[in-house]
Amino acid sequence: MVMKTALITGASSGIGKAFAEELAARGSNLILVARSQDKLDQLAKQLQERTSIDVEVIVQDLTEPQAAQKVYKQVQDKGLTVDGLINNAGFADYGPFAERELSKQLEMIQLNVTVLVELTHLFLSQMQTHRQGSIINVASIAGFQALPYLSTYAATKAFVLSFTESLWAENKDKGINCLALCPGPTESNFFEVADFPQSFENKNNGSLTSAKTVVKDGLNALEKNQANVVTGSITNKLIVNSSRFFPREFLLQAVEKVFRA
Repeated sequence: MVMKTALITGASSGIGKAFAEELAARGSNLILVARSQDKLDQLAKQLQERTSIDVEVIVQDLTEPQAAQKVYKQVQDKGLTVDGLINNAGFADYGPFAERELSKQLEMIQLNVTVLVELTHLFLSQMQTHRQGSIINVASIAGFQALPYLSTYAATKAFVLSFTESLWAENKDKGINCLALCPGPTESNFFEVADFPQSFENKNNGSLTSAKTVVKDGLNALEKNQANVVTGSITNKLIVNSSRFFPREFLLQAVEKVFRA
């Protein structure tokens, strides 16, 4: 499945950058969205040197008010039609909920949920008109299990998972594929941005999945019109299915011990 023009949020690093590189190799034109002008310009230059695709850069802090509408307006002003939307931008914040800054929790909800819903609504309407399109919303294995010390993050990813699966059912007969991409620990700056203790980050370094693998697994699942895909190791798949076999309170207590600093 080739996306003629794909818009990627959080495109400057990690999974977003890996999506840009893989889709460029497949011949998709790109619209790259992130806060960093320098990183986006550098990535755009690299991709255009390797391929013959067109790359547009939109510099936007998606935690700002009206951010999604601003991105959409710039796309319209450029006369572009998006048939591939990859809502990748997001972040986590580690620690006991009551001890973390409320403003950061609200920013997380804004970025992980509100902007994702807004962009999906804006571009899905166009896709339905053309009866063609693909939407990948980056959720997480955290969407399947509440996570003490990552409470808001896990809740946002549970929303993304449920929201995207609903869209899959609504649009599967309209020529539009919707996928919730659910990675486990991935090679990115996730732990650093989330303010994890260094000891926790070191412990997970050996089990991180490459962003490139996550992207390829996601695009393969999109081709098969799956509603969701859990990427990475067999451990990730066991984690997302654990609630089928154990009481939720038991799992919560076990997870709390694992994530406690």
